[in-house]
This record gives sequence, structure tokens and C-alpha cells, in this order.
Amino acid sequence: MTIRILPAIGDPDAARAVSSLLNQLPDAEPAPTVADSAALLDALAGAAAQGAAASSAAGPPSAVEALPEVVLVHERIGPTPALELIREVALRFPAVGVVLITTDAGPALFSAAMDAGARGVVGLPLGYDELAARVQAAAQWSAGVRVHLGGSPEAAPGPAGTLVTVTGAKGGVGTTVTAVQLALAARAAGRSVALVDLDLQSGDVASYLDVQFRRSVVDLAGIADISVRVLQDAVHDHHTGLGLLLAPEEGERGEEVDDRAARQIIGALRSRYEVVLVDCGSQMQSANAAAVELADVALLVTTPDVVAVRAAKRQVRLWDRLQIRQAEDTTTVVNRLTRNTEIQPPLVAKATGTQVARTHVPAAFKELQPCVDAGRMQDLDGRSTVRQALWALAGELGLVESPAVRQGRGSHRARPTLTGRKRKAITPGAAPGSGPGQGPASGSASGAGLGMRFGARRGSAAAAGGSGPFDPAGPYEEG
Repeated sequence: MTIRILPAIGDPDAARAVSSLLNQLPDAEPAPTVADSAALLDALAGAAAQGAAASSAAGPPSAVEALPEVVLVHERIGPTPALELIREVALRFPAVGVVLITTDAGPALFSAAMDAGARGVVGLPLGYDELAARVQAAAQWSAGVRVHLGGSPEAAPGPAGTLVTVTGAKGGVGTTVTAVQLALAARAAGRSVALVDLDLQSGDVASYLDVQFRRSVVDLAGIADISVRVLQDAVHDHHTGLGLLLAPEEGERGEEVDDRAARQIIGALRSRYEVVLVDCGSQMQSANAAAVELADVALLVTTPDVVAVRAAKRQVRLWDRLQIRQAEDTTTVVNRLTRNTEIQPPLVAKATGTQVARTHVPAAFKELQPCVDAGRMQDLDGRSTVRQALWALAGELGLVESPAVRQGRGSHRARPTLTGRKRKAITPGAAPGSGPGQGPASGSASGAGLGMRFGARRGSAAAAGGSGPFDPAGPYEEG
């Protein structure tokens, strides 16, 4: 969003200093400086009248949209005193965010400025970071007011980037590999991507991408207003084009990142990147719980075994109890799937109550091992079935434009199996492979077929359709 700024500064030296800093702000469009209060009010009134006359059909919203988002008022402005001028601007032009520039930034003046209607106070001598933070905050507030006044929806404040979180049902299910490959796929599609490691005690994004960087997410935790420059200092620009915000080297420092800090950091990243991917690990803390709550897409990675599926079920129930996220708003990714796996995706969906991604990741660790050992996941061969599956998943999630997903090749019915063979149906009341019917894409047929398998091995109760001791959807029982 372009921020239009109108400075009202009577002191020529201060005006030159402010203009120099405003020209360095990203997405800023500073107007020529006005020298007194009368010129400021006339400029605002003229902009409002010009906007109203531009489109009679739009009416008042056009007048609002023509006004600058931010007005800077110097303490020495005249002839009207600065606080009185701020009060008049706030009353006549409520969609404009006013920032006071003053040498006295003490609590008394700050309180008086807020009472007058200012949206921020900047102390002299001016600093780039403080000025940028106050201008951006005032601009976001102004955009929100314009939406409520009936202005253009494109002026809506807040983050614009897509937030995707990747959480593991348990450790070792492939959470970081999934997050890294999704980020690489989105970057290859030409989108600006930030990859955040919120597995604060044992994050491995740096190891998977061969990065040594002294800054981490902890360095942003204690900052009240994260400016563009501060964010750039903390984010590592990887040669793949990814922006990396890493977990701390000292795991105990992860406690410094609470939910408030996580929300602020993610908001700052979403305002600068088109896609923000967060590796949340498998242990829920306040920081990654806040990320999951804010996510546009929340992925839960599991492997098709009883222990991992039960862990996924616990994770989903935990999110529901803490009111972080509902099961139906969660997408489960089945990793390391093989043709002979007893637990197929429909049973995972039934056990967890979540949606299961159409794209499943095959079990092919031999393809990954050289890149994992070398710490260069970005060098994974394009012919790798794991990479192809994860990049197809990125297309399914809308992170990249994927013709394969649009044509439906992500489903079982439209694409070959992991081994290239046709799938055989498992129907209720028949032995596996005994006749034609629906394949594993059918949840009821798959669940019944798995019940028959478990029943044949573990007892008549499971064979009769009941929950056997290895049924992930059922309660815990001793075998």
C-alpha cells in the first residue's frame, strides 16, 4: 500500500531533515511540505473537495480516499498551536492519521497529543526507525478507518501475505522437509517467500539449507514496533531467494518469544512477503500456537502408522480444546505413504476429523538422504518423487500455479499409484483383492477393508467391524 504523507513543518531545517528521511521510506509518497496551519487545512480541504468532485456516484468515500493517509505536524507550526491543530484535523478529517514531531516526547506531552487525536509522537532529533514505525502505524490505522467510512476495500489494513503453518503430529514425520520444499516451490513460482522456524528449541531449517546466521526470531521478540530496517537485519536472504527467520541456537532462549511477539513478527512478515511459511515443529508453545491460529492454511504432517496418526489425533484435540483451530479447518498431509501401508489416507481423515490433502508424499528416503546429509535441501533433484509430490502439494494449496492440480491429477482416480500399478478395491465382506469396486479414495470402503485386515490378524472383534487395538480412530487399548 502506498502511504501518502503531508508534512506540516514551519522550521526550514527540520523540514529538510524530515523530507530526507521520508524519501527513504519504502512505499512512501511524500507531498511538498506546508509551512503553517492554514496551509495544511487548506490542502486537506482541497484534496477532499477534489476527490468528491472526481466521482459523484461514489460520494463521500471518494473524498476520503483523496486525503493523505498521514500528516506530520511539527511542534513549532503556527499560527495555530500544534495540539489545537491536531484536534482540528482529527475532527474535520477523521480518516487522516496525525503524527506529532517534538523535542519533548515525555509522558505528559504524549498523553496530551493522544487526547488531541494524534496517532503517534516522534522525538527530535529524528531517527529513521522511529519515524518509519510511527508512519506505518498511522497509515494502517487510517486505512482501517476508511474501510469503516465506506472507502475502497483495497485500502483495508493488515497483512496481505498468505500464511501457511506446517506442524508435525510427532517428531520425525517430515515437518521441516515439507516446509522447506513448499517454500522453494512458491519461490520458484516467482512469489516473495519468508520461511520462519518457530520450532524454537530444536529448529532445523538452518541445517537443511546450510545456513550460519547469528540473528534469529528471538532478536525481534523484545521490539515493540518492528520497522522495515529491523526486519531486514533479522531475516537472512538465502541465495535461493527465500527470506529465512531462524530459530535461536540456544534453545532455552525460545521462551522469550511469546504469543504477542509471534503475532507481531508474523504481521510484519506478511506485510512484506507474499507467502509466509512457518515450521511449527511438533511441540505446541504459545508462539507457534498463535501462528496456527492466524494461519490461512494449517497443515498437519503425519506418517501412515498407528503411533503418528494417534499423535495427530491428540494434536487436533489439543487445538480444539485451546480454541486454536477446529479440525475441519486443518489439512493433514500423509507423508511416507506406500502401496502396502495398512493405514491409508481415508482412515487418517476418519481418525483425525480433518481434511486430507489429495497429494500424498511417497516413502523415498534414499532420494532425500544425500541432500539431508549435505544440508542442501535446495539441491534435491527435480526428478525426485518426494520433491514432485511436495511441489504438487504447493499447487494444491494455491502457493503455485499447478496445471496438474487443475486437471485433477492430484486425486487417486486420475493419477497412478505410487508403484505405477492399478489399485484394487477392498470392499466390505470380501477379502482384499477379491473383486472390482472402489479404490482407497472411498472412505467407507477403505475403513471397512482395513477393519478386515486388522481383524484377520488380531481377532474376531475387529473382523466383525469393531475397533481393533490398532484402530487409530478408536480409544487406546492394550494389545
